[in-house]
Amino acid sequence: MAEKGELDLTGAKQNTGVWLVKVPKYLSQQWAKATGRGEVGKLKIVKSQGKTEVSFTLSEELANIHDDGGKPASVNAPREHPFNLQSVGGQTLTVFTESSSEAQPEEKPESSSIDKLALEGIVVQRAECKPAANEDYMKLKRRQIEESSKPARQLLSLAKVVTTNYKPVANHQYNIEYEKKKKEDGKRARADKQQVLDMLFSAFEKHQYYNIKDLVDITKQPVIYLKEILREIGIYNVKGTHKNTWELKPEYRHYQGEDKSD
Repeated sequence: MAEKGELDLTGAKQNTGVWLVKVPKYLSQQWAKATGRGEVGKLKIVKSQGKTEVSFTLSEELANIHDDGGKPASVNAPREHPFNLQSVGGQTLTVFTESSSEAQPEEKPESSSIDKLALEGIVVQRAECKPAANEDYMKLKRRQIEESSKPARQLLSLAKVVTTNYKPVANHQYNIEYEKKKKEDGKRARADKQQVLDMLFSAFEKHQYYNIKDLVDITKQPVIYLKEILREIGIYNVKGTHKNTWELKPEYRHYQGEDKSD
């Protein structure tokens, strides 16, 4: 956005009137292909029986549509475009242009350019540019529909082996690790409950607190089965210093007071 004091109001002083025209997307795309200051078409304004008629004729050169490879396509853009004139509707619409100019070091050292706004004129006429419903327009619409209906992904036959670093892989590393962990969990057979209790009591004789991962490594039991047994003899800490750890219920603890070990 331009800084304060850099708005050029020359257009307002000259009372320049401009037209605000809505054009089809393909027409703006063809205009963008014009080289330099070449002609993009001709605007025709006539009065017939007291009524103003406006039409735009696209240049023959820009009417030739090319595909992505630069080759001419099988269809041409419509050349004739009548205007549908509309009133401004009591609104005050203006057109601004924004340009950048190189800033002097002493003016603005933190930036290499300064954006400037200029008022080009006030909108005095609104219009919609529509293509004439001729054979070229029908072919163009058919081509647009065909292009939009193409799948985003397509199968291509490779002429040679891909030698880049982005080769497709049969399986990703995180999938391999997940499958390995899944197989290990499946191999853990449920031991007798009393045997698991003995292993748990033996572990809690050494330390007061354990997280579930350590207890799984010690007992080699499935997590769900191990938690069922732990709920009978233990307490799960959800807060405090030993958050997310298990400890024995008071009636199963062998330690007292100062004998507690973390």
